[in-house]
Amino acid sequence: MSDEIVWMPGYELAARIRDRDLSPVEVAQAVLAQLEKVEPSLNAFVTVVPELALEEARRAEKAVISLPVDKLPKLHGVPMTVKDLSETAGVRTTYGAVAYKDHVPDHDDIGVGRLRAAGAVLIGKTTTPEHGMLGITESALTGITNNPWAVTHTSGGSSGGAAASVAAGVAPFAWGSDGGGSIRVPAACCGVVGLKASPGRIPLGRGFDLVGVVGPLTRNVRDAALLLDVTAGPHARDAISLPPYPGSFEAVTIGASVAGLRFAYSPDFGTAEVDREVLAVVAAALRDLEGAGAHVDVVDIDLPDPIDFFEQFWAPAFAAHLAEQTPDGALGDTPLHPVMRELAEIGKNLTALGAYRAATETKSQILDGFLSALEGHDLVISPTMPVTAFPHPGPEAGPTHVNGIPVRRPMLDFHRLTEPPSHASLPAITVNCGFTAEGLPVGLQIIGPLRADAAVLAAAAGFEAITTWSQRRPPLS
Repeated sequence: MSDEIVWMPGYELAARIRDRDLSPVEVAQAVLAQLEKVEPSLNAFVTVVPELALEEARRAEKAVISLPVDKLPKLHGVPMTVKDLSETAGVRTTYGAVAYKDHVPDHDDIGVGRLRAAGAVLIGKTTTPEHGMLGITESALTGITNNPWAVTHTSGGSSGGAAASVAAGVAPFAWGSDGGGSIRVPAACCGVVGLKASPGRIPLGRGFDLVGVVGPLTRNVRDAALLLDVTAGPHARDAISLPPYPGSFEAVTIGASVAGLRFAYSPDFGTAEVDREVLAVVAAALRDLEGAGAHVDVVDIDLPDPIDFFEQFWAPAFAAHLAEQTPDGALGDTPLHPVMRELAEIGKNLTALGAYRAATETKSQILDGFLSALEGHDLVISPTMPVTAFPHPGPEAGPTHVNGIPVRRPMLDFHRLTEPPSHASLPAITVNCGFTAEGLPVGLQIIGPLRADAAVLAAAAGFEAITTWSQRRPPLS
């Protein structure tokens, strides 16, 4: 029964707990046992809280016995993990940095607070690179997080611990964050679902961030939609938070179909060399879509170079975050991946004019490119990454070649397809669309018009319904 529990969809776990068919304690014990089994090979956790988890599960069990079903919250008794960038009251939050190794917040982030209020049981905090600033998950604090499909390979980043843990059966719900692909890239690497909702859909409480979001990584689309239902909605501390959605995101995924949908497909956004085997797997997925009644057009999308844009937009954030780690703002001997130091130096030397143009003119060009592709189409699709999960890359922080061709910046190149939708403020999701001959998952990215989160989720659920890729389990599990 324990093995059945750890692979059960979160929505089913919630229903069976409410029906008194499963005990929250039994579920927590099964998930903690799975964590203990796979963690030595994964290294996906910064902090595990078994005592807290079992205490919360026991309280949940008492509530199941004493309260009517309609009084129980949606996620009552279901385990979750939280990326170590999101603050958790009373539980260590390190941001992946040695400088914060003993930091314990006194509050939950807004999204985490809503998950806990909905009854989710916290199992632990998952690994991330320092301040989420790499596309691989490794840091001086926690070391390297491995991929459950091939432990010699990256789990992606920066939500790599979240993706690896949920793929390996450690809790059905993982909470991550995404700026330029930090949910979608690790989800693609680990063969799970990763949702980047519209900015403002899940409030952050930090003013006017039109790029960064928090959100779910799950093993199926319906679970991602369920978590969005629980966490979406306005908040006074987020000036761009969106009004409540007038329905249920979970409901749009039930019985969803791709029939009649019009997809604009770009294999590379005109800027990326994409691995031939990735393209072949995605081509098979497009045939699946067309066989199920969807219409797919190949389109050209005119976008600014994402590597130039990444440096202009993100490098100042590297400089700001890393300077916070030392009293005088100098990095000195602070243990950091070398490419972080490099980007921080670029950020310190970037002109105000360059940063302004990146935040205004270039972002407008990116949105215009997607809007043109969406004319006459419902959604845009692409590979999630130009490559699959790659062997741990060392100081380069990414693959140096694609199809034998050298890439310009290894640490950034594999974000070429996830970075642009973020800066257009568009909702996007990645789902597993097949495997390479080596047995590595390939991600399919579905991008919607502005604020069309429901359409993205419905299309992803429709694709999931005509394939079996989401049902595979990694060898590590």
